[in-house]
Amino acid sequence: MVVKSGSDARSTRPRMEVTTVNWGGDPERHNWRSTDKGRRRHRVGFGAHFRARERADALPKGLIEILVDPSTCRRTQRSAQRGSNSTHWARKNKFLVEALDATRPFDYEAKQMALLERQKLLKIGIVGFGNFGQFIADRFVKAGHTVLATSRTSYVDVASDMGVEFFTDVNDFAEEHPDVVVVCSSILSSETVIRSLPLQRFKRKTLFVDVLSVKEYPKKLMLKHLSPELDILCTHPMFGPDSGRDSWEGLKLMYDKVRIREGDREDVCERFLKIFRDEGCEMVEMTCEEHDKIAASTQFITHTVGRVLGKMGLETTPINTRGYDSLLNLVENTTHDSFDLYYGLFMYNKNATEEIDRLEHAFDSIRKQLFSELHGILRKEIFDDDSNANGKH
Repeated sequence: MVVKSGSDARSTRPRMEVTTVNWGGDPERHNWRSTDKGRRRHRVGFGAHFRARERADALPKGLIEILVDPSTCRRTQRSAQRGSNSTHWARKNKFLVEALDATRPFDYEAKQMALLERQKLLKIGIVGFGNFGQFIADRFVKAGHTVLATSRTSYVDVASDMGVEFFTDVNDFAEEHPDVVVVCSSILSSETVIRSLPLQRFKRKTLFVDVLSVKEYPKKLMLKHLSPELDILCTHPMFGPDSGRDSWEGLKLMYDKVRIREGDREDVCERFLKIFRDEGCEMVEMTCEEHDKIAASTQFITHTVGRVLGKMGLETTPINTRGYDSLLNLVENTTHDSFDLYYGLFMYNKNATEEIDRLEHAFDSIRKQLFSELHGILRKEIFDDDSNANGKH
């Protein structure tokens, strides 16, 4: 190995210091310093880690080249004592070179930036590759992440077309060691799905994410069944394949960092959330308990009213108002979802029953007010008729 400095081999300031990192012996034994006025060379044995440092008052600015020639390499004192061959030593040992003011290839920075960007990418596994699983997988792939999927139903062809690697065996899926596992099952099947996962096969620092419309239930479920080494992030994308078909810009994502360790694990969580930020989502951080309390009076009531109106068989007319069109859209959006989803919103949100009672009370109140007004009008007409009849007599 030869270290030479400067494009001018006859430099008048020929001082370079090469320091090797000792691998067990006396570090001073492996230090060389040259004061030759001609071509400067420093030979070091393979396996040595060294740093070529330019002294401020010594080397001229210019190129520092590292040339490797195994045929001219001499064994170091330590390797000679062991009786090892220099070529064999070169093959078995790696070395690291660091040099100040060394020239770089013209595309060095671009390659380093590309490497940095690749390091920010995640390997994301999706459990449950139905409509919603495919919906978010498509965005993950377009963002450059590696996406894996598994499901009870085989979606091999669909996944292949999307650039997703599909696994029919959940054990093989786990052996791929994804950084993030997103559970996209229905509310009713969530416990069965989580309990069926071979949790011991995942990396201990894997981040598990749920995307259910209720939050307290999956939080307690994952805290109960996932080992303490696994991290937990509860999320609720407030959109789906219909509302988020074209863009996620301005759409809300609720999230709660239930159990996230510091360090690299926190970085994985932030990189996952960054996917939604980069898509333009409005990020809303709140606890799972707060979410369910609010969702019962918004999402659940919306679905309830939509389904009630759907039972009435509302149809479009030639004289629709904008308000009526809005009601028809509400019916279409809510009845398009499965009844299992609606039932899950009721069954697994303890605040839903209270909202049903409030809705019923409000309807009774309106009905009483209507009939009270009607009775008042009828009484007035009755008594007015009696008064007129008495006057005639």
